[in-house]
Amino acid sequence: MLKQAIGRICRTSAYAFEGNRVFPCIHVPSCFFHNGQTHMAPRSFFGVEDFLDDDNSRPYTYQKGKKSKNPHKHISFKQRTIAYMEPFTLDVFISKRFVSASLTHRMTSKQVAVAGTNSKDIKAVLRSRSDIPACISVGKILSERAREADVYTASYTPRERDKFEGKIRAVVQSLIDNGIDVKVYLD
Repeated sequence: MLKQAIGRICRTSAYAFEGNRVFPCIHVPSCFFHNGQTHMAPRSFFGVEDFLDDDNSRPYTYQKGKKSKNPHKHISFKQRTIAYMEPFTLDVFISKRFVSASLTHRMTSKQVAVAGTNSKDIKAVLRSRSDIPACISVGKILSERAREADVYTASYTPRERDKFEGKIRAVVQSLIDNGIDVKVYLD
C-alpha cells in the first residue's frame, strides 16, 4: 500500500527520496523492483496489487498452464509406436435405432470408410435398422469401402461401457469374413 502511494506521488510530480526527506528532482523512474525483478505491470482487473509469481513472470491473477501430474512418467515403446504400426482404428456405434461403423486413420484423424444403417442405400433394403442382420450388412459394406481405400487391417478396442458380444461382435466378425484383418484388444 505504501509502495502504491509513493508511486502515485512520484508519477504526478518529480520528487526523489533520500532517507526520510523528499527532494525535488528532474527524473524519477516509473518502475519498481520487486524481489530483484523489474515490475512494470498495470494493476489487475480486480484491484489486487500485482506481484510476480515465483516460477514465471506473470501476475498471480492469471491462470497458470496445466502441468502434467507426472512429467517423468515412462512411456513404453508400444505406446509410442502403436499409432504407426496399426494406423487404422474401427469405431462401432450401436443405438436403439441405428448402427454405424467407421475406419479412422489415427495420425490424421480422418475417416477412411464409413457405413451406417441411416444411409439411403441401406435404409431401403433392411427390415430393421438395429438388429443383427443390419450389423452384418454394415460390416460388409464397410469392408467393401475400406478395400476401395486400400485399407486391409484395423484395430478395435471396445468402449468401457461396451461388451464384445452380440451386435458389436457381428459387425467385427462380418468385417473379418469380408477380408479386413481386425485385431481386437479386450482390456
